[in-house]
Amino acid sequence: MTDGMLPDFLDDAAVAAWAASGAPLVDLLRQARTQGRLTGFRRGGRAAVLVTDPRDVHQVLGVGGDRYVKRSHRARPLIGDGMLTATGEAWRSQRRLLQAMFTGRGIQRWEHHIAAAADRVVGRWAERARRGEPTDIAEDVQFFTVDTIWRSLTDQPLDQETYVDLAAVQDIVAALPADVGGAAALPPEVETALAALDERMHRAIGEARGRRTADRDAHGHGDPVNGPSVLDRLLGAAETDPAYTDRLIRDELVTLLVAGYESSARTLTWAFVLLDRHPEVMERAAGDARAVEAVLSETLRLYPTGWLLPRQAVADETLDGRRIPAGTDLLVCPYLTHRDPEVWPDPEAFVPERFPVRTPLPPGAYLPFGIGPRACLGTRFAMREMEVLLGGLLARFTVETTEPVGEPVFGINLRPAGPLYARVRERT
Repeated sequence: MTDGMLPDFLDDAAVAAWAASGAPLVDLLRQARTQGRLTGFRRGGRAAVLVTDPRDVHQVLGVGGDRYVKRSHRARPLIGDGMLTATGEAWRSQRRLLQAMFTGRGIQRWEHHIAAAADRVVGRWAERARRGEPTDIAEDVQFFTVDTIWRSLTDQPLDQETYVDLAAVQDIVAALPADVGGAAALPPEVETALAALDERMHRAIGEARGRRTADRDAHGHGDPVNGPSVLDRLLGAAETDPAYTDRLIRDELVTLLVAGYESSARTLTWAFVLLDRHPEVMERAAGDARAVEAVLSETLRLYPTGWLLPRQAVADETLDGRRIPAGTDLLVCPYLTHRDPEVWPDPEAFVPERFPVRTPLPPGAYLPFGIGPRACLGTRFAMREMEVLLGGLLARFTVETTEPVGEPVFGINLRPAGPLYARVRERT
């Protein structure tokens, strides 16, 4: 056992009172947090250590490597053995296959897909403005992000029937536990949605395999003339690597679907919530790409969709001079880290002018897409699609919500409750 004292634990009576209240997990984390000290709590006989200080976040996610792992991924019922749940050599192999498609110059291949999906939403808003009808921004940005990722995965535009099956991911995600201590059973209606999603993915795999065969017959090779989609890349890997069964390809597609649309859709929704409260910022961002990027960065600070990142200590560890026994759960909480007043003055305020940061931040202080070896593969893709849509909409329309915005829902992701109805008008 390593030297040092255990972290400070919240009184068990306070944990019991929280459990009886039915309050969200974030309320317990707020109670457990003590600035500058490593703290935690016990539930159901298990110890959980809350990790919010940037130094500790950096140690766990940035340099912890395989010492702090995911005990049981909360989304496994949905994403199976995809890249988010994979570990060890399987994870390294899966990441290597797709990394070049989403990093560096690789994202340039998706520009036409992003532009085409954004044009559909701009057209929808133009029609709403012409008719004087309100629109549901949450639904609009979700359609955009699903359309974008589906085009990138399959090289096919999104139709309404496919959208219904894919958008059901949000209901599946909402039914998943917020942290590793939650229940694992899914309601029957969610199981039905999951079955429809599986059918849609396997149909896409079969259709893409048929196109590869046709291309091979016509051109002597199975790669599309205009370059491979993500699905084409996976099918190509399956021809030489037996690990890439149709089931693993399905898991990888769903993983990329969830990662590619959920976080971006929620962030765009939160951005409009914040801009509605700060119309002067909305006006400054209209037609200003740098201001749009700053709005998104500040939105991600206040409302990181991956607001809680559970890990587990594989062996006995020492963190900030405190003992972390093997098997201890660690709850890294970007939501609270992003509200550290020592790093972010007036942390609850929406201040896009914080970005780009002028003084380097402490490692671990800002992690909307995670940090370290398991940081989000699609960070650049996500930022680019959000910049294109938000910039395009703000340059052409003014936006004013027509109903109160729902409260934050702290599930497996962080989202506003309910729709976001707004009236949009063409700028003159």
